[in-house]
Amino acid sequence: MEPEMEDKTLELMCSVPRSLWLGCSSVAESLCALRCLQSMPSARAHSQVLLLLLPAMCPPPPTAALPLNTSVMENDDLSPKKTTVFKISNGTVTGSRKRPSQGNYEKEKDVCIQLFDQWTEADQVQFVEHLISRMCHYQHGHINAYLKPMLQRDFITALPAQGLDHIAENILSFLDARSLCSAELVCKEWQRVISEGMLWKKLIERMVRTDPLWKGLSERHQWEKYLFKNRTTEVPPNSYYHSLYPKIIQDIETIEANWRCGRHNLQRIQCRSENSKGVYCLQYDDDKIISGLRDNSIKIWDKQTLECLKILTGHTGSVLCLQYDERVIVTGSSDSTVRVWDVNSGEVLNTLIHHNEAVLHLRFCNGLMVTCSKDRSIAVWDMASPTDISLRRVLVGHRAAVNVVDFDDKYIVSASGDRTIKVWSTSTCEFVRTLNGHKRGIACLQYRDRLVVSGSSDNTIRLWDIECGACLRVLEGHEELVRCIRFDNKRIVSGAYDGKIKVWDLQAALDPRAPASTLCLRTLVEHSGRVFRLQFDEFQIISSSHDDTILIWDFLNVSSNGQTEGRSPSRTYTYISR
Repeated sequence: MEPEMEDKTLELMCSVPRSLWLGCSSVAESLCALRCLQSMPSARAHSQVLLLLLPAMCPPPPTAALPLNTSVMENDDLSPKKTTVFKISNGTVTGSRKRPSQGNYEKEKDVCIQLFDQWTEADQVQFVEHLISRMCHYQHGHINAYLKPMLQRDFITALPAQGLDHIAENILSFLDARSLCSAELVCKEWQRVISEGMLWKKLIERMVRTDPLWKGLSERHQWEKYLFKNRTTEVPPNSYYHSLYPKIIQDIETIEANWRCGRHNLQRIQCRSENSKGVYCLQYDDDKIISGLRDNSIKIWDKQTLECLKILTGHTGSVLCLQYDERVIVTGSSDSTVRVWDVNSGEVLNTLIHHNEAVLHLRFCNGLMVTCSKDRSIAVWDMASPTDISLRRVLVGHRAAVNVVDFDDKYIVSASGDRTIKVWSTSTCEFVRTLNGHKRGIACLQYRDRLVVSGSSDNTIRLWDIECGACLRVLEGHEELVRCIRFDNKRIVSGAYDGKIKVWDLQAALDPRAPASTLCLRTLVEHSGRVFRLQFDEFQIISSSHDDTILIWDFLNVSSNGQTEGRSPSRTYTYISR
């Protein structure tokens, strides 16, 4: 292009509104316009370029494309309802739209509507689609704005009008508390659906079914009696559940704060062993605590009154481990035997003699029991009934006493004084892999899902991925052997020979970015001897010790001033090694 023509082209493009010449549908159209400018006088070039560019603003239908030399005014047959005239004046483009007289438009419109009404719905839809395809982008936007509010539908209000209240209730029942509060404010009909559908009650019931903390609160605060009852049963109105929900949230926040700050009520059971002192193992539920003692006895305590209800005797050595369910208590002893007791009567139902040395730990579930011993072996048992227990397999591989076992449907996990954790297949009892990392013998372990948490005489706690065998985190802080450990979805609780119980943040421990100083939430110091065993839930820790006591650390029922007998000191230093 010649320099003079290039200047004129740029001058023209600058004089035309930017939105117009940028509206070309393709680069080809822009180049075509420039070629015309190059070969035509400036005045004619102005008009021709406009003819090329204006279709980009309001393109004609695809079936009616115009030749390049056709003027806009010649396209009357394609737009009978309006005429568009563009003028170039003082370097700017102005446009105006004209329409035939109002009278003619109204008559034509009425005829079109009459014809439209006579067609079938399918024909009407096809006609409107064809009509829309002939419109420009501006018209599409106007139609879209017109249709949007028409397409919006208050289905929650509409469904009850059709006798479908239950569907509206079911839809709103999936809302969380914040959304349910907002839904009540939409209109009176939404509020009526929520109230009559008892949706606050259903929300609380859903939380109780899925969250152990909610379930525990419902049992302890006695509002579970108002849940899971149908409408025919006498139940409080929806407003009762609406006001109950924030109270539950407040209780949960208080409990979490008590865990973080170490606020608790402390209850103490003095076991008063006759010969040698020490409580080696325990398990509890809402009604009782069952403990195994160094003096060869098993004592059952009332959890409310803390009185000893029953003493079981029969072992000739210290009771080192136990587990019970609704039918039986199974205990392991330093006398090398495993005994099965009736949980109600205390009668001995079975005695298993297999191990050559002390039975250090045992677990049973769903007809399978696993025991381990100081003799370095692991025994896998089939439990058809309390009196019908047969040995399935003996697992050998550890080079020192096997101190602890745990299992699920997939893996059996064992830990030993040989510093290793071994993984075995539950179904085949075949060896799978070894987890290496502890510097000294391993004293305790828990396994769930993919996570294994272990405690060792190297004073550390390690978190492992059982599938790949990787050590995920090392927790340091105890000053002596870590003797017992338990974890749930939120916390790890450990007890050690230093007499301390530590509460750790599990989620932070699993996050490699979390600083080591944030991992230990609280250190509880009340035992005067080694901590042998502990168990905990959302509301409490129950621990036993060489000092011949069982302590109940209650984080739910804390005095209002927060200054309780068992108030423990703030967190201690926590380190991590990589």
